[in-house]
Amino acid sequence: MNPDAPVVLLDDDRRPIGQLPKSQVHHAATPLHLAFSCYVFDDSAFDGSGAVLMTRRATSKKTWPGVWTNTCCGHPLPGEASRDAAARRLREELGLRLVRSAVALPDFGYRAVAPDGVVENEFCPVLIGSVDGQLRPDPAEVLEYRWAPWPEVVALAEAAPWVISPWSALQIPQLSALNRRPWSLLT
Repeated sequence: MNPDAPVVLLDDDRRPIGQLPKSQVHHAATPLHLAFSCYVFDDSAFDGSGAVLMTRRATSKKTWPGVWTNTCCGHPLPGEASRDAAARRLREELGLRLVRSAVALPDFGYRAVAPDGVVENEFCPVLIGSVDGQLRPDPAEVLEYRWAPWPEVVALAEAAPWVISPWSALQIPQLSALNRRPWSLLT
C-alpha cells in the first residue's frame, strides 16, 4: 500500500474525524482508525471441509512483520466500503478477485502493542469471502501463504494465540463462536 494513502481517523464513537497518511498513523500513540480484515475460504468450504487462506506478513511490514495472519487486511480509503477495500487489497496483495463476501463481525475493534512499541488501534470490521484467480502474492506484502483447514486454525488460535497476529488471535474465536462454519454466511 502507498505510504501516503489516507487512513480514516475515528472518534471514540467510531465516527470519521479526519485522515492522515498511512506513514504517520502507526507509532507508539496510534490514533483510533478504520481498518478491515478478510478471511477467504476455498471451494472445499462449501462441501464441508473448509480451508482458509492464511498469509505470513512480509518482513518489511511496519507492524507485525513475518507474522502469520488472516488472508488480507488493510485500511479503507475515505468513502470506500469495507467490501470494496477488501476486494482492492486482495487484488493488490494476492492477485485474487473477490467473488462473494459478507461482513461477519461488523463491530470488531482492538488495540495491540507490538514488541517494538508500535500500536495498532483499529475499528476493524471482519469479512469472509470467496475468490477466484491465480494466487500471485506481492512479496512486499506476503512472505508466504497456506490453505489451512479451518478447525486447525481455530485450534491454533485457542491454544497458541502468540504465533499469529493479535487481531487474528481475537477474530478467529469470535468467527468460530458466531458460526462453526463461517463460510456458510456466504451462501
